Amino acid sequence: MSGAYLFLFNLASHVGWAYVFYLTVTSLLNGLTPAQFYDIVQYPLLIVQGMAGLEIVHSLLRLVRSPVGPTLMQVSSRLFLVLVTWMSPPSQAHWSLYLMVFSWSLVEIPRYLFYALNFVQSKVFFPVFWLRYTLFMVLYPTGITGELLQTWQYLWTVKNLVVFYVLFFVLVAYIPGGPFMYFHMVGQRKRAFQARNPPPQRPADGIEFPLDAKTGERGTTNVNKGAWAAAIREIAPEKASEIDRERNWRFKYNRYALEHAKICAKADTKKCVQIAQAGLDYLHNNFEFIRDGKSMKLSEAMANIKDSFHTGIIKGTKPKPSSPEYTIPYKGKDLKGQEALDLLAKWVSYGTIEPEAGQAIADVIKNKEWLDLSDQYFVLLGAGSAMGPLLVLLSLGANVIAVDLNRPQIWDRLINLTRNSPGTMIFPLTKPQSEIKDDKELFACAGSNLFTQTPEISNWLKDVEPEKDVIVGGYAYLDGALHVKVALAMDAIMQGVCNSRKKHVTLAFLCTPTDVHCIPQAAADAAKNNLKNMPFWQTLLFNFGMKKNIVPPVKSDAGITINLVDGLVVDQGPNYALAKRMQHWRAIVARTNGVSVSTNIAPSTSTVSVVSNVQFAAAYGGMHHFKPMEIMTPETSNAVMGAILIHDVRNKAGISNANTPLPHPLVLFSIGGFHGGVWRCGATIGTIGIWAALINYARVYRPALLGLAGSVAALFAYPPHTWQ
Repeated sequence: MSGAYLFLFNLASHVGWAYVFYLTVTSLLNGLTPAQFYDIVQYPLLIVQGMAGLEIVHSLLRLVRSPVGPTLMQVSSRLFLVLVTWMSPPSQAHWSLYLMVFSWSLVEIPRYLFYALNFVQSKVFFPVFWLRYTLFMVLYPTGITGELLQTWQYLWTVKNLVVFYVLFFVLVAYIPGGPFMYFHMVGQRKRAFQARNPPPQRPADGIEFPLDAKTGERGTTNVNKGAWAAAIREIAPEKASEIDRERNWRFKYNRYALEHAKICAKADTKKCVQIAQAGLDYLHNNFEFIRDGKSMKLSEAMANIKDSFHTGIIKGTKPKPSSPEYTIPYKGKDLKGQEALDLLAKWVSYGTIEPEAGQAIADVIKNKEWLDLSDQYFVLLGAGSAMGPLLVLLSLGANVIAVDLNRPQIWDRLINLTRNSPGTMIFPLTKPQSEIKDDKELFACAGSNLFTQTPEISNWLKDVEPEKDVIVGGYAYLDGALHVKVALAMDAIMQGVCNSRKKHVTLAFLCTPTDVHCIPQAAADAAKNNLKNMPFWQTLLFNFGMKKNIVPPVKSDAGITINLVDGLVVDQGPNYALAKRMQHWRAIVARTNGVSVSTNIAPSTSTVSVVSNVQFAAAYGGMHHFKPMEIMTPETSNAVMGAILIHDVRNKAGISNANTPLPHPLVLFSIGGFHGGVWRCGATIGTIGIWAALINYARVYRPALLGLAGSVAALFAYPPHTWQ
């Protein structure tokens, strides 16, 4: 129904703008003055541009994928200009009217036609596509020029102080707004051309999303929805059906993720484990594994493929420190001993981390005997990951069983890091190490592919150091749909290792704070208190989309009160949410089966992959203005999360140990969160990002803003008119 409506809307808009363009061209050819032209075009222009106001509604209701911000900026500025011209005879009589209307109509004709044709063509005619994504390069600058001149004509004729300054601020807004809109379209054009002419797809190999029965393509949405629905179908069939019916999953998945957490919280232990197992079973039995052109279920591949790898070993050359001290890099300093303990106390007091996280790290600092890891074997899936504990473990003499991509440059780095440490690295090889002649060949033969060699990696890990207890951590991360695939690959490997080595395995995860979590009562109370004591200017933001960080507690079937936090950030997308939920499901199932699980909340961290996104970098730069938020550097995050991992391995009485009873499976995720303030902030992290970014921009562009403020002050002090 919405598709038919949008088709008719876009077709009507296309026809309307074509008529406005016809009036513009004929008026020019007939030599009409701008004022005469306005008499002809004003009502058609008012109608067709007024219709564009519905685009804001479409974006808000997620009927279309256009982001609300740019849509609101473009449409509202157009409506404002229509009003300015209508109120200003000097603007109506100025030649810039022709320039503005000509630019508007010529850019909108192919745009609306493109949108309409999208509903009836799988691939829109290239001329229409090209015009839609190219004309703006000329017509945006000419249109903006016309808009500025139209506003300028009105500015110096108004006799009302308020109207004058409104117009003045509108003109000023073009300074950031014009380039923003232009470069937004440049980026949109680049993405559109890439999507229309994608590079040749590699043949399907290894773990792949299942083929969609309708389209014949490997889409992500249906299987994403399917996993969430399958997980709860036996426990809450009506909620599963709601997921099945949802047509706007990309922008509404967060609601169902929160509802999923509530269902798990209400369930008793048996049902909670059933939910987790059902979600994992769905993924393992629906994702495909392709080998030599033949497709099978991932679960079948893991059971039937028996190949493995040879084993390589490299020992470090540095001696173990005689008296090791755990170090936390923080703001340019390496903190040890009491300085590190003071920092932990500061974080706990401020609410940046949970007390149990502070205590866990403090225990590692105080118990120096824990820091000799030469007796421990850590499997790192994604050994070179920016958030992984590789450097910490090697520096403490650990035995690292490293799994990473089979690329020589990766293994050049990993092996040389090991040689320059007191640690040992064990890794997969494609041929016996005794047959390898030199480093160049060693680097070329090392490594494996989590996507395409998943069964072989699992088989190898079942047999490597068979007499040792191992800690298997999943640290690999990729963007978008690849994140789901790599998370599933790691899960399949963990499942295989757990089934083979039984209780001689500990699983380790780094959970994200931007998820739905069970949290302690103290954290929920702190969020309410921080909400109550927010600065006045922050409370005003609740009127502009910011949301309170309060989720009503859930009473479980066993009579336990479960507090939840909604840390989801919609822009991260449903693939990210599913990949992270997979970790929760595996942790719940494994611990129920007697496997110890170290699963800790890591803070938001300014890794290269994150801050390469300009908007995320800006948000991170202003996040600290919202108590008790703090964004950590990779060095700090590696150190603190490495310490918590060591604590979980060494402390046999801790919550990670499978012998420690839990009142509810979700409690596993609530203890020891190093969340960076997300759990205790008065507003949700998903809604403070835009305001944090604006604050950061204000700091970065402070000189320009001060100059602008001075100009405004001068205008108020010396007004250009004698006001009535």
